[in-house]
Amino acid sequence: MTITKHEQILQYIQSLPVGEKISVRQLAKEMGVSEGTAYRAIKDAENKGYVSTIERVGTIRIEQKKKENIEKLTYAEVVNIVDGQVLGGREGLHKTLNKFVIGAMKLEAMMRYTGAGNLLIVGNRTKAHELALEAGAGVLITGGFDTEEHVKRLADERQLPIISTSYDTFTVATMINRAIYDQLIKKEIVLVEDILTPFEKTAYLYITDCVQRWYELNQQTKHSRFPVIDEQLKVQGIVTAKDIMGYERDVPIDKVMTKNPITVSGKTSVASASHMMVWEGIEILPVVDEYNRLQGIISRQDVLKALQMTQRQPQVGETIDDIVTSQFLNQTNEEVFRCNITPQMTNYLGTLSYGVFTTIVTEAATRALRLHKRGDLVVENITIYFIKPVQIDSVIEIKPKLLEIGRKFGKVDVEVYNEGTVVGKALMMCQLLER
Repeated sequence: MTITKHEQILQYIQSLPVGEKISVRQLAKEMGVSEGTAYRAIKDAENKGYVSTIERVGTIRIEQKKKENIEKLTYAEVVNIVDGQVLGGREGLHKTLNKFVIGAMKLEAMMRYTGAGNLLIVGNRTKAHELALEAGAGVLITGGFDTEEHVKRLADERQLPIISTSYDTFTVATMINRAIYDQLIKKEIVLVEDILTPFEKTAYLYITDCVQRWYELNQQTKHSRFPVIDEQLKVQGIVTAKDIMGYERDVPIDKVMTKNPITVSGKTSVASASHMMVWEGIEILPVVDEYNRLQGIISRQDVLKALQMTQRQPQVGETIDDIVTSQFLNQTNEEVFRCNITPQMTNYLGTLSYGVFTTIVTEAATRALRLHKRGDLVVENITIYFIKPVQIDSVIEIKPKLLEIGRKFGKVDVEVYNEGTVVGKALMMCQLLER
């Protein structure tokens, strides 16, 4: 199997020890490629989380975080979040920290809470910087202050970063919390790579095979759909029972397969994959890497199972949709939903934002459909009429009415009232996924 220069460079970067510093020039020389190729590979490595680039420091190899451990940050990431300047201890930027300590107390009390692998967030208190480093913690100095030379030397010796930022302590804590919160939301989103059947367990055909091979795989696996790949493992087609009907067993598979099939990457969300499968009416999707090489497959059953699981998970990081739907009040009856309009749900004029109104209408219509039919759904079309502005702190009533519900489609008419007056209307059509 041939491997491109770009892939070779990525493999080389992955083989480097954590904390190693790399540059475009050094990489180009090491791998015998142009600086442009080296630069593109470094950017790709950064997107994949192999390296981190820090202003005034350079690009360093970092530890890849596991999904379940995503709320932990490296010191390098903290530098980027707070637009910091590294004063010392650059060699330790790749290290992962496990706790933040805000130094807004007396020195002895502060040190009781500060230990190895922590990050002390503190202002212009040189003694605190020194003691934190001796305890095995990194230091983030707020307010744009510097520290003394002997403290910088200690940071270099201990390989523990000492970082300076122009922001105040409160802003820094907010920025770091926001970054962790965003990562928690990402952690909750189930991706195709979390549920796929891996390559080793995937049944596939080569482009050089004949129809006979389909029958053999069908016999072994009891499945009827298989991806077709070439010698480089790149997906060239997909073949189903319908495709081979009426053909002799010695006919080449590339004569009967569907060419250029729809594929997804491991980083595609399961919700997007589900929409694709419903929209296109397909049972399996090949999962490929950026070079179109087969990584595995996902089936409609895998997707439905994953969607049901996510609905049962407790929410950790709130998305905008979570914030909006959390304002739905207890139903007075099954036909009417009530929602409180909070400041986050308004636009710059202090009235209900159009985007939030769309979310409210969609959520109410979805809940109404679920009362009548179990399963998941994909919104296909929504038409909205905004009639009157809705003020902050209002309570609106949303009245969805089922116009039509079949085995695969649902149609809902929605009216929204504020103090007895109609403020908006909507018509929503969606496809239903049976469990």
